[in-house]
Amino acid sequence: MDHHGDDEEEVFLDENDVIHEITIDEEDLPDVGDDEVSDGDSEEPDDSIHIFIGHSGEVYTVACSPTDAALVATGGGDDKGFLWKVGQADWGFELQGHKESVSTLAFSADGQLLASGSYDGLIHVWDTSSGTLKGVLEGPDGGIEWLRWHPRGHLVLAGSDDSTVWMWNADKSTYLNTFSGHGSTVTCGDFTPDGKSICTGSDDASLRIWNPKTGETIHVVKGHFYHTEGLTCLTITSDSTLAITGSTDGSVHVVNIITGKVVSSLIAHSKSVECVGLSLSFPWAATGSMDQKLIIWDLQHSSPRCTCDHEEGVSCLTWLGTSNFVAAGCIDGKVRVWDSLSGNCVKTFNGHSDTIQSLAVSADGEFLVSVSDDRTARVFEIAEFRR
Repeated sequence: MDHHGDDEEEVFLDENDVIHEITIDEEDLPDVGDDEVSDGDSEEPDDSIHIFIGHSGEVYTVACSPTDAALVATGGGDDKGFLWKVGQADWGFELQGHKESVSTLAFSADGQLLASGSYDGLIHVWDTSSGTLKGVLEGPDGGIEWLRWHPRGHLVLAGSDDSTVWMWNADKSTYLNTFSGHGSTVTCGDFTPDGKSICTGSDDASLRIWNPKTGETIHVVKGHFYHTEGLTCLTITSDSTLAITGSTDGSVHVVNIITGKVVSSLIAHSKSVECVGLSLSFPWAATGSMDQKLIIWDLQHSSPRCTCDHEEGVSCLTWLGTSNFVAAGCIDGKVRVWDSLSGNCVKTFNGHSDTIQSLAVSADGEFLVSVSDDRTARVFEIAEFRR
């Protein structure tokens, strides 16, 4: 209704005009001028260039193909995995068949196969070119915590919450070996880059080094000079000589894989160390912790180079290719890029509204993909950080 002039007639309602009467508790009404009442202009910008919204639950894991810069895999708490492509909202398909959360994903080194591991205790192997299920790997009595591919072949290694580690031939879907000895959930592990050994960490506060051919334990690292609580993460140097491990006790240790001896201890975090990663260009490591810190370590001197403070805990990290930049995913839903030379935060990517669970970098170094408890995967441009 158009009104002309400042004088308006009063409007009265007749009882017959009332459709439904609602009783409102005045305590439920916001105060006038309440700080929680805000307009849309106060919302943070979304820096992502692509959002994948196929999941209906929290997204736990992400992997980028090593051969196709656009191909991404994600898995989450909705018992689903997806293959999709950056920038192609109409392309993608569901990795169907898991009965519980998809906890871990990894592409083979040649990019031909994708493995998806679930808390249902199964690993599904997919042909990435056709999207078809190639085989199912089974054996563990518990859920799959993590999986890795052999650096030069189609062998899959996986750790379970039943305290065992398993290895299969993915081409034939055949069982090869079981590694038994841990006393609790096997939380992290990998082949050494030369493929000659396997390192695994457990909630039992031990690191085990195995012979992949025989399944025998070569070394067990535990005790007074090692972690006092469960291991959460590990990484292995490119020359296959050192394993760097993090724990819920806040400590980081460097272990000689050949001798099984702790060669140095990196003590600076005060809470659980959630992630660790190695630089491809410098003798440095990065660790992220629930103490709200990302620390860059000089491994040659076993000392911190710089400490990068966050507003909340650091849940995941990845070095950006061969550059000196590290991306950290945080509990506050932000992804921050840090210069490991200066210790400065050079970029903050906004868009997520909940904890970042995992990060991955595209094969060409153009994109960083993050997944979150907010049920989305987001893609950010990082070409400016390439080296």
